[in-house]
Amino acid sequence: MKTLVTGGAGFVGSFCVRALCDRNHEVVVYDNLSAGHAEAVDSRATLVVGDLADTQALEDVIADAGFDGVLHFAAYLNVSESVTDPLKYYRNNVAYTITLLELMQKHQILRMVFSSTCATYGVPPAVPITEDMPQCPISPYGHTKLAMEWAIRDSCTGWNLGASVLRYFNACGAAADGSIGEDHNPEVHLIPVVLQVALEQRDQAHIYGVDYPTRDGSCVRDYIHVEDLADAHVLAIESQQPQDFRCYNVGTGVGTSVKQVIQTAREVTGHALPAKPAPRRPGDPPELYADPGKLMSELGWAPRHIDIAHMIETAWAWHRTHPDGFGRP
Repeated sequence: MKTLVTGGAGFVGSFCVRALCDRNHEVVVYDNLSAGHAEAVDSRATLVVGDLADTQALEDVIADAGFDGVLHFAAYLNVSESVTDPLKYYRNNVAYTITLLELMQKHQILRMVFSSTCATYGVPPAVPITEDMPQCPISPYGHTKLAMEWAIRDSCTGWNLGASVLRYFNACGAAADGSIGEDHNPEVHLIPVVLQVALEQRDQAHIYGVDYPTRDGSCVRDYIHVEDLADAHVLAIESQQPQDFRCYNVGTGVGTSVKQVIQTAREVTGHALPAKPAPRRPGDPPELYADPGKLMSELGWAPRHIDIAHMIETAWAWHRTHPDGFGRP
């Protein structure tokens, strides 16, 4: 299968590119490298540096290439930033994704896997979260992802697109061989932030909200190892049929609190890891964890990494050996 991966130089995208190459897919990565890294792209894939805003450049890649499918990761994902700069998110996550869909329709690429998010559920009525629960986002980031779910679903009806929407929970971890991992600038994700404290690159971590209605007052999230997330993408694109819309939660079904993550990281790193309570961040629901049963039963997916300590260990191995990520000056 020949596959176009937008945003394939980013954290999740680069792991999916590697997994696709392992399955003998012919992969072309299209990424502007604003948040991704050329060094993260598997050498078996072809990297084209380009922006979704450049419609002609994107069409030049797509035209006559004979792609069988598209995996779409190119999106902004900082929930707090989306609250203060919503139009940035609507422009990139919605407008440019519609451009991609228009080109897919024009060139009859009828298979897609879309990177969505559990943020589309907002504050769920119960946990674990199932795919049929109401989607009521509480952040512009969540709104943009839900808007694109609707556009993709309608495209499946309107012009025979076949699409799988994967609603991620909290991606984390690094490659078992230590070759690729998480490198954002600035870093906002909990596990790498905590590990930067262990590396003495930060003085302390922050616990954003200690008064949530959860077991220890801090937010509870479902941490999914990035390699397991990549496996779900491969299964989805390989089984996808035109004119078929599917949506899946991708998580372990285990909720872990911010305080638990920090304590586990202390045990893994042997570092005191000072952490200071801070005000809640806008757009953060108290508790989000998945019921992944639909993905397991329909696609035969099963996570290989369940234990949060193991996930942090893989991330720690990466950050210890790559304290500056992919070599950012």
